[in-house]
Amino acid sequence: MARILITSAIPYINGIKHLGNLVGSQLPADLYARYLRGRGHEVMFICATDEHGTPAELAAAKAGEPVETYCARMHQVQKDIAQGFRLSFDHFGRSSSPQNHALTQHFAGKLAENGLISEVSEKQVFCKTDNRFLPDRYITGTCPECGYESARGDQCENCTKQLDPTDLINPRSAISGATDLEVRETKHLYLRQTLLKDRLAAWIDSKTDWPILTTSIAKKWLNDGDGLQDRGITRDLHWGVPVRKGTEDWPGMEGKVFYVWFDAPIEYIAATAEWANAQGLEDAAWQRWWRTDLGADDVRYVQFMGKDNVPFHTLSFPATIMGSGEPWKLVDYIKSFNYLNYDGGQFSTSQGRGVFMDQALSILPPDYWRWWLLSHAPESADSEFTWENFQASVNKDLADVLGNFVSRITKFCRAKFGEALPAGGTLGPAEAALTAELSTRIHAYETAMEAMEVRKAAAELRALWVAGNEYLQAAAPWSVIKTDADQAAVIVRVSLNLMRLYAVLSRPFIPDASAAMMQALGCTDWDWPDDVAAGLNVLPIGHEFAVADVLFEKITDEQRSDWQARFSGVRS
Repeated sequence: MARILITSAIPYINGIKHLGNLVGSQLPADLYARYLRGRGHEVMFICATDEHGTPAELAAAKAGEPVETYCARMHQVQKDIAQGFRLSFDHFGRSSSPQNHALTQHFAGKLAENGLISEVSEKQVFCKTDNRFLPDRYITGTCPECGYESARGDQCENCTKQLDPTDLINPRSAISGATDLEVRETKHLYLRQTLLKDRLAAWIDSKTDWPILTTSIAKKWLNDGDGLQDRGITRDLHWGVPVRKGTEDWPGMEGKVFYVWFDAPIEYIAATAEWANAQGLEDAAWQRWWRTDLGADDVRYVQFMGKDNVPFHTLSFPATIMGSGEPWKLVDYIKSFNYLNYDGGQFSTSQGRGVFMDQALSILPPDYWRWWLLSHAPESADSEFTWENFQASVNKDLADVLGNFVSRITKFCRAKFGEALPAGGTLGPAEAALTAELSTRIHAYETAMEAMEVRKAAAELRALWVAGNEYLQAAAPWSVIKTDADQAAVIVRVSLNLMRLYAVLSRPFIPDASAAMMQALGCTDWDWPDDVAAGLNVLPIGHEFAVADVLFEKITDEQRSDWQARFSGVRS
């Protein structure tokens, strides 16, 4: 039994996430966690809400709530939606937790002790009406490139041009709308990443098994242009982790907080501490996952994220860990994803374009979405969600292949033998050939899952479903029973046991349907089929079952057209 630590990129607090966010980190991480648990491994699967930074304050102001209240409410909303998609986190934490405050301040203190923090004076926009410095996103104005009147101080969302606040025409505060802005000097802390460049490069070079997408992005940020740069880790904000050296004050940094991208990855560790605290466990319970001097030396740590998060997880967070000089666990493998686009354009949280997680659950159960998203995961390139493709995949894969198999065999057995596995007959060449094919395909499925090749794993699972349908169609118990009831009984027993095997194998992808199959079979044996022949003999003669409800309803053309029209604009 191995020990595997899994973290998914933590979703930002400002609103409900869309399906592209889901498939870019949380859902494939859940797939992997469920698979490993199914194989008997010890898994710690961690996620959280990312609650600090400018967007949180702006979203709270827009909602008319104190930022603490807003973040607490949205954390619960995101947690409930995650449960709706059956994301099996061991803990879903909050980056605003006391644990993350303490750990962030601890790391900052250690980095300072090791000469990896510098104080830098820089110029920043100050609003006299708001009586505060304004981060780039707190400043809006007209884009000098395209004339868009709501461009932000860091980027124009209309034409995507990178901007500085001073580039904007008629700049104003995003908080109050005030225009009495001026440039003032302020002081911030910088993480001296450049001092760790050689060490980071050697570490990245050692990860020869990483996906090309992950490695290429990491090396691009490390070497292209000016290469790795020192990075500011503080901001002039009210909401965040107060700047301290461990438990000590940091002179000159009063009223400042740590930059969200400094404290957010530390929340992976802090959320594990939150888990231990929630379970009433001692610190050793979470430290065994994170401290190599306290048991984490035998942990395999895997991160899941979209490609936009790769630079921070391959450079800045590892720099924080390395620079602390303490024996914290570094990531072993980073599974990164390209983007999922939506019906000819892009998903956008800020613009409200696409299908969002709560909307998806309001029209169909989670397994429908889980299957399509995972079987079309944007691994080697960007992929696109279209309603036509979604309908076709659900109808063909889930309804016509898996659902059809389950319905046919349970209804046939009830009609001809009753609701119990029938006696009679012996296994023949067809069953031996099925066992051999299943063994080969299960091995291929396991290989793909262990390599985190999500689309390939989905294809192998579907091939397993197809194999059962082909066996049942060729064996034709509805014809055989007319002349050889014992042989028909053999086919039925094998097929009902195959239904249990499908439930076990499919559970990482479609957990609700798998649970429904097991409930219908009256079975609680979720053991992985390491021995396929034994796996096809788990349910004994006489074992009672019930005819399964329809596992997957087909999506009609009318439904597809309705949803396509309903989600063609932007979320209000």
